[in-house]
Amino acid sequence: MLFGQSIFQSVLERLKAEDVTAEDEAESPAAHRVSGLGTGLAFDVMQGVSAASQRVGEAYFDNLDLEAAAGLMEKPEPVPDPEPVMPEHLTRTTPQEVAAELAISATDTPLTLGEKRRAFARANHPDGVAVPFRDNATKRMMLANRLIDEALRRLR
Repeated sequence: MLFGQSIFQSVLERLKAEDVTAEDEAESPAAHRVSGLGTGLAFDVMQGVSAASQRVGEAYFDNLDLEAAAGLMEKPEPVPDPEPVMPEHLTRTTPQEVAAELAISATDTPLTLGEKRRAFARANHPDGVAVPFRDNATKRMMLANRLIDEALRRLR
């Protein structure tokens, strides 16, 4: 900063001073000067900026269509979400029904039992269903995990 001004401000002041001297010279045109070439670009650009847009956070208020913005500001009435419907498989919460879905057999290996556990969890995990149905999903997952754990113990 030079004398309380930033470098940018000092450059603008210098360009403004050059522009004033260029206007004085324009009154008596010189043969080697091109008209309009001596003006500073940054000064010309800043001259068209409105005072309102120089305030921080208000740069686009001059161009804002308030009537159109008022339409955007109105909040539409919320549409109620439809009641979720429980998937049919979540209604089956007895150990026999879950065992029938898992279809655990004597030929299953630890690898196939792990695959069955993951596939069952993808379809029935409580985090993947709507909130009202999480209790049923939790029961089904607990039963499936217990059945698969028992089958793994028998294999050992």
